[in-house]
Amino acid sequence: MPDSLLLRLPHGAQQQASWLLPADNTARSGPLSGAAAQAAGRSVVVLAPGTDVLLTSADLPPTRSGAKLQQLVPFALEEQLAEDIDTLHFAIGKRLPNGRLPVAVVARRRMNEWLAELRAAGIEPAALYADSELLPRNPAQAVALLEDDAVTVRTPSGGYVGLCADALGEALELALADPAARGLLVYAGETEWRRWGAQLEALRERFESVQVQQLAGDPLALFARALPAAEAINLLQGSYAPKRSTASGWRAWRWAAMLLGALVALHLIGQVAELVVLHRREHALDGAITRVFNRAMPGAGDPYEARRRMQARLAEVRAQGGGGGFFTALGALATARAHVPHTQLEALSFSGGALDLRLTAPSIEALNDLAQSLGQQGWKARLTSANPAHGRFRGSLRITRGS
Repeated sequence: MPDSLLLRLPHGAQQQASWLLPADNTARSGPLSGAAAQAAGRSVVVLAPGTDVLLTSADLPPTRSGAKLQQLVPFALEEQLAEDIDTLHFAIGKRLPNGRLPVAVVARRRMNEWLAELRAAGIEPAALYADSELLPRNPAQAVALLEDDAVTVRTPSGGYVGLCADALGEALELALADPAARGLLVYAGETEWRRWGAQLEALRERFESVQVQQLAGDPLALFARALPAAEAINLLQGSYAPKRSTASGWRAWRWAAMLLGALVALHLIGQVAELVVLHRREHALDGAITRVFNRAMPGAGDPYEARRRMQARLAEVRAQGGGGGFFTALGALATARAHVPHTQLEALSFSGGALDLRLTAPSIEALNDLAQSLGQQGWKARLTSANPAHGRFRGSLRITRGS
């Protein structure tokens, strides 16, 4: 936790807060205002007095909803508590291997006092734990912390006992009730060891081993070493959950959301641009269809049914081409021109089985020869006009199927 501050609240009115930076293993103490100067820009983890927090567990069925569990826990523990559950705050932890649910219970009055003191000093906690949960856990030893007039004991199974130091014997008897507690590890300051050392020495015959580690001062450094691996219950749950958690969550996802929004916007812009291009192409195609339709069928009227009408017209032409129609007449004309050279076709039209031609020839006799050649093929060719033009003759010829 390189950008965090570990802060321990005072246990009594005569005591001061203590705090520790991860890069500095030396705890400092003083009023909360002194810690506030170090807390700026850091995530603050706060330790509350373990003597004010009841650590227990509840037997509740698994459920996916944490909010549902928080509603059920008070009623599951109601018979074990002397106080009205409406005056208590319940925080839940990670389910244990045996299926039970760890629960931390603290008076709402104390929670309100702690948070009011912190906020008055300008400190907004990221997490709030009971300091007793940060006692090191040993699979074969009971671990005890002697501090001032209180003793806290953690059993190998993970249970907690917190009593006044005068009840040290009773606290250790409760620790011995855990079958795994073969040894005892005691953390104590010099003052506490002088006061309780003789009683601890007398307990050596009850344990396979008794080890004592003297603390140079505040046990905050001991808690700091245990914090990364601890599964302590964060008391900031339910109505006490940090209000900025939603805002910080949004900040964490803000860039991703902005990128997603930009991608969606680009996609929509691309779709709109594609629709505009397609609309323009459709408009240009409609214009081309109209122009082709008007050239193919001048005066036909509404071009919006061009496809149907063009198909009908093609069917009509193909039907006429079956017996003496357009293509047959063109074949006869090609044969006739082969016998009358130097004739040039300028225009033709086909309607009602008659092929009308406009062509030029070197002489009037050439036009007559062309008509006679068609007649020899079984066609009736009638010269409807013949006029001199630029040294040649321009004539009109109507070809129909002969009778």
